Amino acid sequence: MSQEKTMDSFSIVLGVSGSIAAFRAVELASILSKEGYTVDAVLTPAATQFIKPLSFECLTHRKAYTDEMQENLLNGRPLHIELAQKAGLILLAPATANIIAEYALGLAPNLLTSLLLATVAPVWIAPAMNVHMWQHPAVQQNVQTLKQRGLNL
Repeated sequence: MSQEKTMDSFSIVLGVSGSIAAFRAVELASILSKEGYTVDAVLTPAATQFIKPLSFECLTHRKAYTDEMQENLLNGRPLHIELAQKAGLILLAPATANIIAEYALGLAPNLLTSLLLATVAPVWIAPAMNVHMWQHPAVQQNVQTLKQRGLNL
């Protein structure tokens, strides 16, 4: 019998990639936390150039994760595996062209992309890039690849 997840126990991994829109991810984490969701922020190295993990920690009251922690264990298991398994949803916001490409190609150069490849949870992305970048055929091809795999945009 499957256990129904309540809002209080529903875990969202908020994946933050390197974009000026990263500050909006902090706002999103705050809103989701106030609504009762458990929010674990995972920042790419590029994201930490725009926003610090402490911002997420102050608003979610949970540890924010970065690549420096990738080799750490959580509950005795590799961090990316533990986070991937406990996630009810992975929300990639902002999603840059780079992280969309890495995910579409199955590349895992950082904690966030490793987590994306290790999860069975639904993944939603919120693209954040210049309109010309968004319209580029390579980006659109990567988005189509992810949509075919069940990604929500």
